Amino acid sequence: MTRGRPDIAAQIATLRRYARVLTRDADAADDLVQATFLRAEEKRATFREGADPKVWLFAILHNLFLDTRRSLQAAQARDRAWAESRAAFAPPSGEMAARLAQVQAAFLALAPEQREALHLVAVEGLSVAEAADILGAPPGTVMSRVARARAALREFEAGKDLPLRIVGGRNERSS
Repeated sequence: MTRGRPDIAAQIATLRRYARVLTRDADAADDLVQATFLRAEEKRATFREGADPKVWLFAILHNLFLDTRRSLQAAQARDRAWAESRAAFAPPSGEMAARLAQVQAAFLALAPEQREALHLVAVEGLSVAEAADILGAPPGTVMSRVARARAALREFEAGKDLPLRIVGGRNERSS
């Protein structure tokens, strides 16, 4: 250990064990240990000369775990409050649920570039120019991707009883 700088690398194994006890998940434990080392580096001026670095690091790890857990609980409480303030959503059942699953599968089967462009234009209602800015592509490329995505979904729809209608962006006609 250098003067004023604790030897934190020697504590990796013990910190991992304690983090696994707290999180009950190896990946989350590793993330917690990494965050502990980062915080220790940021706060190294708070380390008192002659103090046990193991105790200091355990305190940092424990406090990070508590902060993370409290933050997660607060986020969950906000999500519950938001959900309770909204009208109840009843998932579709039977035939409509199956139909929705088919449409979702067809949409997710599109090439990523086509899926992104179609989502921005048809779902979010952005213009082709706005979608082009977001995607960092020329407007013509976005229009082409949207057209190819719509064509692929039309092919999926061929022979189905319920026609799939994809509506375009602002001031655009549906196809």
